[in-house]
Amino acid sequence: MAKPRVTVTKESDTGRNLGFQDNITGAEMTRAGFVKQIEQGKFDNYHVREINGVKTPVSNPNGRESDNLG
Repeated sequence: MAKPRVTVTKESDTGRNLGFQDNITGAEMTRAGFVKQIEQGKFDNYHVREINGVKTPVSNPNGRESDNLG
C-alpha cells in the first residue's frame, strides 16, 4: 500500500489536526500553512473546509481510508 502524500504529525487534545508532513518533500507544515498551500493549488487531492470557524485541511473523498488525514 502506498504511503499517503500527507500525514498528520500533531493533534490537539480535542483531536484537531495541527501538524502535517509532506511525505514526498519531507516538509513539516502547520495547519494554517497546509491550508494556505492547498488554497494555492499545491495539493490536488486535498481541500479546505471551515469547521467550527477554523479553516481545516481535509483529503478529497475517494472511497479509500488509507489516504485520509487521521
